[in-house]
Amino acid sequence: MMKNLEYYFDLLQVLTLKEIKVRYKNSLLGYLWSILNPLSLALVFYFAFKFVMKIKIENFALFLICGLFPWQWFANSISASAGFLLANASLIKKVNFPKQFVPLAGVLNDTFHFLASLPVILGFLFLYQLSPTVHWFYCLPLLIFAQLLITYGGTLIVSSINLFFRDLERLVMIALNIIFYLTPIIYDITFVPEKYRKYFLLNPLYGLIENWRLLFMKGYINWELYFVSLIHGFFIVGIGFYTFTKLSYRFAEVV
Repeated sequence: MMKNLEYYFDLLQVLTLKEIKVRYKNSLLGYLWSILNPLSLALVFYFAFKFVMKIKIENFALFLICGLFPWQWFANSISASAGFLLANASLIKKVNFPKQFVPLAGVLNDTFHFLASLPVILGFLFLYQLSPTVHWFYCLPLLIFAQLLITYGGTLIVSSINLFFRDLERLVMIALNIIFYLTPIIYDITFVPEKYRKYFLLNPLYGLIENWRLLFMKGYINWELYFVSLIHGFFIVGIGFYTFTKLSYRFAEVV
C-alpha cells in the first residue's frame, strides 16, 4: 500500500514538473508571465472603471488584484485542460497509470504559479498599508483546497469530453468569458440588486473570489461562503470523476 502511494506521488510529481518545464521552455520572461496577464487586466479595468465610469470602490487597484489572480488560476487550468490528454497522447497509449493524474498535474502547475504570485499580492497589500493576519496560516490552505476541488473537477470534465467533441475547446472560452462577468471580480456584489444576489450562490466561483478578497484585504474569510464552495467543489469533482471514468476506456483510441 505504502509503495503504491509512493509510486503515485512520484508519478504526480514528475508529471507536474514536466508541465512547469514545458510552460517555461524557450520563455525569456519565465515567471513574469504568471503575473503580467492579471496585472495588465487590472490596469485596464482600473482605468475603465476608476477614471471613465468613476466607480466608487475603496482601494480599487487592490480589489482588482485580489480577484484577478485567483481567477487567472482557474481560467488558465480550464482553458488549457482541453489539451491535457492530447498533449500526453504517447503516455496514455503506452503506459498504464491513473489517467486522472494528467489533468491534476496541469491544475497543480497553475496552483504553483498562483502561489508564486502571492508576493505580488503582498506587495500591493504593503502599498495600501495592509498586512497578512494570523488567519492566513489556516485560511490560505483551506481556500487553495476548495479551489483545487472546483478547478480539478472542471478539468476532468473538459479534458475527457474534448477528446470526443473537439469544438468544446471553443465553447469553453466563451463560457469562461460569461463566468468572468457573472462573478464579482471587477465589481462589488453590493452593486447587484439585493433580490438577485442569492442567485450568485449557484456560481461555484462566487464564494471563492469573495473569500480570497476578504482574506487578502480583511484578514479573514466568510465560513458560510466557504462551505458553499466546498459543496460546489465536491459536487463538480464527483461529476468530473464519473465523466472521466466513463470515457477513459476509449482514450487510447481517440488521442
